[in-house]
Amino acid sequence: MPVIMPIKDLRNTSEISDMAHKIQEPIFITKNGYSDLVVMSSELYDKFAKANRIDQAIYESEKEMEEGGASIDLDEAFEKLNRKYYG
Repeated sequence: MPVIMPIKDLRNTSEISDMAHKIQEPIFITKNGYSDLVVMSSELYDKFAKANRIDQAIYESEKEMEEGGASIDLDEAFEKLNRKYYG
């Protein structure tokens, strides 16, 4: 269940920091009853950012294939990666 807090509770920065690290979920901050901010631990942010990078790479690959991109054999892909990164 999402954690929702009014903006006035941001005064308790230490408590919010502890909560963010403990629950490892976003904390939604409201202002005048409407969603305004999202607070999360830096670890959780890194997790979201990594997932977003993976999703973006998949999206770009799918788009490339739709636009006529050519696929390559898995062994050929590994060979290219090995040459690129290990000489």
